[in-house]
Amino acid sequence: MKVLAIRHGALGDMIQALGPFQAIRRHHPHAHLIALTGPPFAELLRASGWFQEVWIDDRPPLWRLDAWLGTIHRLRAARFDRVYDLQTSSRTAWYFRLMGSPAPEWSGVAPGASHPHDYPDRVEMHTVDRQAEQLRLAGIPEVPPPAVSWLDADISRLGLPERFALLVPGGSAHRTAKRWPIAGYAGLARALSDLGLLPVVAGTREESGLARDIMTAAPGTIDLTGRTSILELAGVARRAQLAVGNDTGPMHVTAAVGCPSLALFSAESDPARCAPRGLMVETLRRPNLADLTVEEAATVARRLLTSGSAR
Repeated sequence: MKVLAIRHGALGDMIQALGPFQAIRRHHPHAHLIALTGPPFAELLRASGWFQEVWIDDRPPLWRLDAWLGTIHRLRAARFDRVYDLQTSSRTAWYFRLMGSPAPEWSGVAPGASHPHDYPDRVEMHTVDRQAEQLRLAGIPEVPPPAVSWLDADISRLGLPERFALLVPGGSAHRTAKRWPIAGYAGLARALSDLGLLPVVAGTREESGLARDIMTAAPGTIDLTGRTSILELAGVARRAQLAVGNDTGPMHVTAAVGCPSLALFSAESDPARCAPRGLMVETLRRPNLADLTVEEAATVARRLLTSGSAR
C-alpha cells in the first residue's frame, strides 16, 4: 500500500502535524508512507523515522507550468492508494483534481474527496483538534501526542551554560503586531538574569538586531539567531529551564519537547485556535502587546520555572 501525507508548513503548523503523522504511520504500519513537504522541513520529517521517503514540493506558481506539471506527473505516477491532505489548501485541492483516474482515497477538504472533512466550523477549531477530527473521519480514531524523543540534536558547539532561558522575540516580518516590543524582552532578560538564568535569544538571521538590543540591556546574553536548525533549536529547548516568545513557530518546538513555555498573543491571533500544545505551556494575551508589562510576564515565567523544576 502506498500512502501520501501532505503538509507544507510553516514551522508551527508542521510541529502541530507531528501527532497526525505519527497516527497515520501507526494506522498503516506496513504501508510505504511518503511525506510531501516544503524544503525547510525535509530534515525534520526524515529524522522522525515515520516515512520511507520525503518529497520536496517547492510549490511553483502556476505560470511555471513545467514545474507545476512535474509535480502533478510525479504524484500521478506514484499511484497512491490513499492521501492524507493535512495542508487542505486550494493548491492541494488541485492536486486531487489532477491525480487522474482512478483517484486515490483522499482525506481532506477537496471537493469529491472520499473522506471529506466537512465540519462547518472547522476553521474555528484548534489546529491539533481539527486534524484529529479529519483523521477520525478517515478511520483513524485517535491522535495522541507524538513521541518526539528524536526531536533533538547535539548542541555542544553552541557553548551554552547549564542554566539558561530561551527568548524568541521575533516572528512574522509582515505581522509585527504579533510581537511584544523589544523593550519588554530586554526587561524580562534582566529579570531572568537576576534569577540566575542566562538569556539566550533564538530566531532567524534577520532577527539578529533584536538579539543585539537584548544583549545591550542584559550583558552576557547569548545570540543564537541564525545559528540553529530546527533539530538544534529543539535540542536547545530541551536543555532550557524556560522559553518565552511570541506566537511564532519556535515556540511550538519548545512546547513539543517539554520546555516550560510562555507564548505571548495579541489580537492578531487567537490562542484557542493556534496556541502551542505541550506539558507545560501558558499563554498571555493582550489586544496590544505593548500593554503587557515585564512584571506580568515575569510572574508567569516564575510560575513556570517552579513547575518545571521537577523535570
